[in-house]
Amino acid sequence: MNNFFEDIITKLKKEIEIEQIEIVDNSHKHVKHKLFSRNKFYLHLRIKSLYLNSLSRVTAQKEVMKVLKDELSNKIHALEISIEQ
Repeated sequence: MNNFFEDIITKLKKEIEIEQIEIVDNSHKHVKHKLFSRNKFYLHLRIKSLYLNSLSRVTAQKEVMKVLKDELSNKIHALEISIEQ
């Protein structure tokens, strides 16, 4: 797995109580888009977290985005977040 993805997992697990996380790189689906950049990722986070699931969907997603603030401004172009029980 990409070291960048490992860093994301480590960072999220350090800040948020997460039971399981999977990162899906969907960058290949966006190659033909006008603003596509090979230097940025299009990611889908699949998270199992009782803590995040206890929050509203918007609040839970804000928590994740707050932790990944630097990555979102530098290396992540798009982020889809799915939170499961």
